[in-house]
Amino acid sequence: MTATQGDLASLSRFIFRAPNWYSSVAFATIIAALAGIAAFDSRFVLEDAWQGIFFIAVPTIIASGVTPYVDTKLGGQLTPNRASLLALICELLVVATLVVVGVIAELAARLGQGFVFDALFAALAAVFAFRLLVVMAVSHRSPLRASVPASIQTVAAGVLLFIYSGTMRYVEIGGPIARSYLSRPEVAPEELLVIIPSDFFLLAGMCVLYAAAVTVFITVIDRPWKQSMEVSVLDFLRGFIGHIAEGTDELEDFFEGIGEEAVVPVTVLSFRTATDEKARFVLPMIHPGPMGEIGGGNLPVRIARQADGLAFPPHATAGHDFNLVTSREVEPLLDAADDAMDGLTYHDEASASVRTEEGEATLLAQAFGDSAFMTATYAPGFADDVEYAVGLSAAAEARQGGLNDVMLADAHNCNNGLKGEDLGHVVPGSKRSFDMIEAARLAGERLADAPRQPLRMGVAWDRTRWEPLDGIGPLGVRVAVTEAGDHRTAYVLVDGNNMEPGLRDAVVATVEEHVDRAEVMTTDTHIVNTVEASNQVGERMDGDELRSLIADLVDEAVADLEPVEAGMATERAEVTVFGNDRTESLASHANAMVQMGGALAAACIIAVTAVSVLLFFLT
Repeated sequence: MTATQGDLASLSRFIFRAPNWYSSVAFATIIAALAGIAAFDSRFVLEDAWQGIFFIAVPTIIASGVTPYVDTKLGGQLTPNRASLLALICELLVVATLVVVGVIAELAARLGQGFVFDALFAALAAVFAFRLLVVMAVSHRSPLRASVPASIQTVAAGVLLFIYSGTMRYVEIGGPIARSYLSRPEVAPEELLVIIPSDFFLLAGMCVLYAAAVTVFITVIDRPWKQSMEVSVLDFLRGFIGHIAEGTDELEDFFEGIGEEAVVPVTVLSFRTATDEKARFVLPMIHPGPMGEIGGGNLPVRIARQADGLAFPPHATAGHDFNLVTSREVEPLLDAADDAMDGLTYHDEASASVRTEEGEATLLAQAFGDSAFMTATYAPGFADDVEYAVGLSAAAEARQGGLNDVMLADAHNCNNGLKGEDLGHVVPGSKRSFDMIEAARLAGERLADAPRQPLRMGVAWDRTRWEPLDGIGPLGVRVAVTEAGDHRTAYVLVDGNNMEPGLRDAVVATVEEHVDRAEVMTTDTHIVNTVEASNQVGERMDGDELRSLIADLVDEAVADLEPVEAGMATERAEVTVFGNDRTESLASHANAMVQMGGALAAACIIAVTAVSVLLFFLT
C-alpha cells in the first residue's frame, strides 16, 4: 500500500453502519419533543412537546417511511435504514438552524418571528439539497429522478406549515370542506400565523437554486473521473457507502468497470498421510482486497473451505493492483488449485529449513522433494505488500539452483500501519526488491543440494476469541510443524492484516524455544479492514496473550507429528484484477475529490447562502 492508497483507506474511518430505522425514528421523535418544549409556550409542557413532535418529527417520520418506497419504485436502492438516518440528519439540521436563529432573534428583538421563519424556509431548502446529493450518490445519477424522493421531507414540512399557518385564508379557492382540512390555524401555535403565501414561492425558488448548486457541484467533481477512468464518482460513492453502511456488494460493479485481465500463478503444497490430507498451503498470486468481502477480501476463508486438510493461505507477493474486482473471480483461482491438486507428485522426504539474509530481507525456506516453500520478511523493518513482479523474479531466481517449483509467500508480519510517507511497499528496482531476490537465490542454492530426510508433520488450530474488529479473521491462528530427521520447523499463520512492530520478533523468539526454526505469517485478510483502514494484529489485542496461545498451539502440533508425504504444483488462472496503476489512479482521484470537494462545497454553500439572503431582503 502506497501513501496515496493509505490516504484513501483512512477515509473509511468516516463511514459507519446505518442504525436500524426504528432507532433513527425514535431518536428523531425525542429530539423533536425537546425542540418543541424549547420553542413553544403553551400552558402545558406536554402540549409543547406534542407540537414539536407534530411539526418537526412528523415530516421526518414521513420521509423515513415513504422515501425508500418511492426511491425503489424509481429504480433506486435507498434502504429503510439509510432513509431513516438521512431524515434524522436533516431534522437535526432544521433544529440546529432554529436554535441558532432563535438565539439571534432574542438578542436582536427587532428581527422578530419573520426572521426565524425565513431561516426555517432556508433550512428546509437546504434539507432538500442535502437529500438530493445523498440520493444522487446512493441511487440515481439523474437530478430530476433523484429530486422526487429527495423532496419528500421538505414537501411534508411545507404542507404542514401551509395548513396550520392558515395560509388558505389568503387564497380564494375551495369551499368550507377544503378550508376545514387545508386551513387550521386555530389549533396551531400562534407563532405560525406570520407565514404568508409568498414564503412558499420563496421556498420553491430556493429549492431550485440549491438543486442547481448540487448538480454543478457533482458535475465538477465527476468530470476528472469520467475523463481519465471513464467511470462516474457517483458509482464509486454508491458502492463504497453501500458496502460499508449496509454490507452490499454493489462496489464490485464499479471495480468490474475499471478492471483488467491478468494471468496469475496458483501454487498448492499438499501434505497427506496414508489415509487423507493433513494440511494444504494454497498461494494464488493476488492480493486479498480491497476491503471486507469485496473482491478477494475473503479469499483466505474461501480457500479454507475448499481444502480437505487444515488450510494455510499465506499472503502472496502481490499488491493492490492485483485485487480481484469481484468475489466471483475467486472461482477461477479455486479451480486452478483443484487442477494443481490433480497434478501433484508426492515425496516422503524433506530438507531441514534454512534461513538466508540479504540486506533487510530474511527468508525461511524448506525443500519438500524437489520443490520448496519460502516465506520472506523485512522485520524488524516496516514493510507492506511486495509487488507482483518482485515476487515472480525472486521465485524464478530461487529455481535457478535446481528446484522444480517454489512457493514464495510474503510473511507480511511487521509494519507501522498508515504512519509516514513510505508505507513499506516493495517495488521493482528498489534495494529491498533486490534484497529479496538475492536472499531467494541463496536459499534456492542451499536447498537444491541439501540432504533429504523422512518427513513428519503436525498441525494445530484455534479459532480464538478475537473478532475482526480485534484484528483477527475467522481462520484464527494456525500452526504447522514439520520434522525432517531431528530438525523441526514451525510455520505460524495468523488470519490478520500485518502485525504491530516487534510482535513478530517476540513470537518467533518464543516459538523457537520449542522448535529449531520458525516464522509467523499473516493472511492479509481484508475482512478486518471494513471500518478501520489500519487494524493490524496486536493493535487492538494483547500481543502477549497471542504469543502464549501460539506457543500452546506449537506444542499441540508437535504432539500431532506423524509421517506425511508432500507435493507441490502450480497452475495458472485468468482473472480480472484492478490492473496496473489502477489502484493508485483510483486513490489519487478519490483523495483529490475529497480535498477539492471540500473547498468547492464551501464555495457553493457561501454562494447559495448569499443569494438566499438577497432573496429575503428583496421579497
